[in-house]
Amino acid sequence: MHVVATAGHVDHGKSSLVRALTGTDPDRLAEEKRRGLTIDLGFAWAQLPGAGTVAFVDVPGHASFVPTTLAGVGPVPVALLVVAADGGWMPQSAEHLAALDALGVRHGLLVVTRADLADPAGALAAAREHLAGTTLAGVPAVACSAVTGAGLPELRSALAGVLAAVPAPPADAPVRLWVDRAFTVRGAGTVVTGTLGAGTLRGGDELDLATASGVRRVRVRGLQSLEQDVARASGVARVAVNLRGVERGDVTRGDALLTPGWSVRTGVVDVRCPGGRADGEPEPLPARIVVHAGSAAVPARTRPLGTDGPDLLVRLQLAAPLPLVLGDRLLLRDPTRHLVLGAGVVLDVRPPALRRRGAAATRAADLHGLHGEPDETSELRRRRVVRGADLRAMGVDVRTTPVAGDWHVAPGLLEQVAQRLAALVAEHAAADPLQPGLPVEEARRALALPDRALVLAALRPPLRVVDGRVVAGAAAGELPPRVARAVAAVLDDLAARPFAAPDAERLRELGLGRSELAAAVRAGRLERVAEGVVLAPGALRLAARELAGLPQPFTASQARGALGTSRRVALPLLQALDAARLTARDPDDRRRVLAGAE
Repeated sequence: MHVVATAGHVDHGKSSLVRALTGTDPDRLAEEKRRGLTIDLGFAWAQLPGAGTVAFVDVPGHASFVPTTLAGVGPVPVALLVVAADGGWMPQSAEHLAALDALGVRHGLLVVTRADLADPAGALAAAREHLAGTTLAGVPAVACSAVTGAGLPELRSALAGVLAAVPAPPADAPVRLWVDRAFTVRGAGTVVTGTLGAGTLRGGDELDLATASGVRRVRVRGLQSLEQDVARASGVARVAVNLRGVERGDVTRGDALLTPGWSVRTGVVDVRCPGGRADGEPEPLPARIVVHAGSAAVPARTRPLGTDGPDLLVRLQLAAPLPLVLGDRLLLRDPTRHLVLGAGVVLDVRPPALRRRGAAATRAADLHGLHGEPDETSELRRRRVVRGADLRAMGVDVRTTPVAGDWHVAPGLLEQVAQRLAALVAEHAAADPLQPGLPVEEARRALALPDRALVLAALRPPLRVVDGRVVAGAAAGELPPRVARAVAAVLDDLAARPFAAPDAERLRELGLGRSELAAAVRAGRLERVAEGVVLAPGALRLAARELAGLPQPFTASQARGALGTSRRVALPLLQALDAARLTARDPDDRRRVLAGAE
């Protein structure tokens, strides 16, 4: 199927032309028939020789309905620009051409209608002049009369030639269906229609419905194309989608049905506005404009970032989020002057905030030379670290391998992070040698990484992670020389009396404070029984073996005697044995050594 939109000034015969080509009147509203004026989008289709099925989207030509016109033209790849022979080039001819040019429509046909009322040569020549320098320059032209039928065979032939040159969109592309109508069908529920530009829709598909208020998951209950039930439809096609569980008031023109995870719903975008004045100086945008994307029209505030040759670089703050990808062409319009200002090519759908003085100029430098082509290498270099899912949602074809989870990084970045991590670990060890290493979370913050997994991906020998800290190889078990000597002295004391833990005075004498003792315990050089009570490694098992030689059960006093220690040590040691399930405490406060503990 091919989909073609009409364009042109009011009362230049667009609807009559569609009716002559299809046999169907695209004006479906009673008000349109009463006034003889198209005020909403109309739809008709026919089989054209050499082209197959061609669906037409007929748009209003009156200045009052330009937003409706743009909703119909926006998603359509081919246009019939209609100029009446007896009317010639008119204001809406110019505005519609400016819209088609801004949207980048390159496939079309110039049709001079009402050739039975005036010589079409003058209107044709004037239209050719206006098309020069636009995306539709050089398109075929045909003069015809919808009343007499003269020129219609030539029109059909020329249109078939144009459509034959339109590249077929990929059927496996993500779906982004801009809604241009929404209504209720009795017994079926809510139905939305639109022009499917690419991808494939199937009955039962789950899609995201993006509206001004948010995104919700919906399911396709049924599918029609040109009023026929179909199991699937691939772009380009006119489709009607019956949505399960969606109320009519939940969806409106300008909303979109999306393949989940394949676009970014954003309220802030950075764009390039191509063109400029004859002197090469870009024309500034008004502070407030309307942005048209697909069938949507959203007010926006503009913030100039800078220039790049004859182009403007601009940030758009949208009044409502839109589902956009890199490279999208937005039509920018000044509603106060009824003027199409041009295009905004999307360069970034997730731009950074501009908070500091000079941030706009810095941002313009970042965007220099970008034209909206989704390029993975370019995006990685600018963003440093980004999830593959986010890149795909921006419209980027992801080909690199993630370094951790779904994280992709700029070329060479991981090596830089690895070097910086090694330096951070060394600095941490020098500043606090009693600590066993740099906590992974602290390293993540210092390296400005979004995920701890990226810290682990940057580990290079001799760095490794022990108990949630990054350490340099064997350094995890090492103690500063002063502390190591003090610990050795404690172990010498315990060699003769293994349960006579050094008291506070002895620890102060050796310079073993709370931090030094904690470091020695982490290094496995001492075993902590309680606050300020340390013994040699393996002391608990050794105590259990000694206590196993007592008559079972035994009292705390008997344990203290058997271990040759003080009450200060014996009580917390017994509690530690209970906690380690080496002993069990009876209701009468006596204990017994558990089987296997000795």
